Amino acid sequence: MSIIDTFDDTSEEIIKPSNIAGAVYNFPEIVVVTFKEKILDLVKEMDGTVEISAMNAGYKIPIYKINYQGKDIAIYQTFIGGAASAGLLEEVIAKGGRKFVFFGSCGTLDKEVSAGHLIVPVAAYRDEGTSYHYAPVSDYIEVATAEKLAEILSEINIPYVKGMTWTTDAFYRETRKNMMARKEEGCITVEMECASIMAVSQFRNIKLYQYLYTEDNLDSETWDKRTMGKVPKSAFEKYLRIALEIAVRV
Repeated sequence: MSIIDTFDDTSEEIIKPSNIAGAVYNFPEIVVVTFKEKILDLVKEMDGTVEISAMNAGYKIPIYKINYQGKDIAIYQTFIGGAASAGLLEEVIAKGGRKFVFFGSCGTLDKEVSAGHLIVPVAAYRDEGTSYHYAPVSDYIEVATAEKLAEILSEINIPYVKGMTWTTDAFYRETRKNMMARKEEGCITVEMECASIMAVSQFRNIKLYQYLYTEDNLDSETWDKRTMGKVPKSAFEKYLRIALEIAVRV
């Protein structure tokens, strides 16, 4: 039996998310999720930000609430990687979250896509383990919310590119052969969470939207870091504002 045979929707879960994270009174329906501490620092500087809950994953992960354009929005910083981000997502769903906006960086498989450009993933290649516990076997998992997200970005005049993404667990095993295979199939980015969190959201029947912004480039003779580790504060402010504008429209 391999990992692709592990999906089981016929028997009961031994540990339920609600066993770990109970419902929180008046928890915001809309949740914004970042991977960057610098984004969370911006949130904490906003007027009216309050801590409303927390999770424990070896250390405390606070969940904050802000009011943006009249809507209460929860915000937290998740972990990098499909398994970790999916586990925390499960707990926030148990607390009361129903609509999620994830945003984070990715590598590009197309050198023509400039650093900082926004990507709307339409499907994710399942080169990770978590999604196989939440969805039947397939090479790709479709992103059901992609068209709605694209409509919102057009509405707020944010340029973007739609395309498939390669979700992998193994950052240091992104080999050239595998990269070329994904590129030939139509993937334009690589990241570590999309397939996992989309599978969770579809299994739990909640809405999850994700946009990516490009940093490094794999489509070159050697790896090109581009803006990785050098993203300015102004760019993080822009990415947060975009996420909040999406959140009040979903």
